[in-house]
Amino acid sequence: MMNPRLAVSRRSVLRVLASTASVFALEGCASMAGTGARFDAAELTTNPTLLVATTRKPVNGARAKPWFGPDRAAKMSVARAKLTAPADGRFSLHSIGLDDWRLDAIETVPNIGDLLGPAAGMRDVLLYVHGFNQTFEMAALDAARLSDGIRFRGETMVFSWPSKAKLFDYGYDRESAMWSRDALEQVLSGLITSPAVGRLHIVAHSIGTMLTMEAIRQIYDRHGGVVAERIGTVVFASPDIDIDVFSSSIERIGPLASKITVVTSTNDRALAVSSWIAGGISRVGAIEQAGLKRQGLHVIDASKQGWGIINHDLFLSNAQIRQVIRRAIDGQGTLGGDDRD
Repeated sequence: MMNPRLAVSRRSVLRVLASTASVFALEGCASMAGTGARFDAAELTTNPTLLVATTRKPVNGARAKPWFGPDRAAKMSVARAKLTAPADGRFSLHSIGLDDWRLDAIETVPNIGDLLGPAAGMRDVLLYVHGFNQTFEMAALDAARLSDGIRFRGETMVFSWPSKAKLFDYGYDRESAMWSRDALEQVLSGLITSPAVGRLHIVAHSIGTMLTMEAIRQIYDRHGGVVAERIGTVVFASPDIDIDVFSSSIERIGPLASKITVVTSTNDRALAVSSWIAGGISRVGAIEQAGLKRQGLHVIDASKQGWGIINHDLFLSNAQIRQVIRRAIDGQGTLGGDDRD
């Protein structure tokens, strides 16, 4: 079996190569630090503390690696994760993919309200909900990479649900994600009602989009318009959701639907397998744009952005897609003008 640290490092190198390739493959392409819109460094790089909520069962009291495992916990854990940011710079190891984020320690706290104290002032929060086949550490580091990649200014949080992190345990992962929807609703409610939170931005990936949609639907039923006012944007990256289930949920969340950006790719091989498992029912992340646009959604077709075999995590590996997410958070629309025409 491959050493997990080696696997994560190799995956990071591939993402750097994919991101670099996308920059040179697209005419006029500008990365977040390139010739397009310029943004300050991510706040996470200067204060490398990641907020955590997880329905995974703690391992070793969450005092040592792997901190949280693949099993379902009796109750949700809330914590701060201490990270080490990669050394940046033009000639750094990070610039060539040989240095990456590191998770060093976990400090659990009693509840969500303890994560953001009022003394810190009102802050925007970026919440990342991971997808299929992820360990806790992988999910946490992907949240850090996402925040760093879009240069997010505010607090960053990961919601991690129990995944076996094995290729052939899709069924367990899917059920565990759905089992976690009440806990995610609790997290959303805590953030939305907190006086320390300005706007909440959500990025969900793969099966995590199904979980997020369910939680959003539940919290909107409970709180209505207050939710729409506090949520800035919702990005569904490669959503692994039945198209009919998704469409019915869109009808139930009112003005929140207009805040959703969907990143699709018709050559997403992971979603093709998911569709096959589901009996041939199309997944939202792999369908053509027209149907989604008619529902009032922002849609980004990333089919021409991916150069790999799977093309399922372009929101992390592709500079153009990261820029789309950054612009959505800033309320500036997306690349190429109005994506709902």
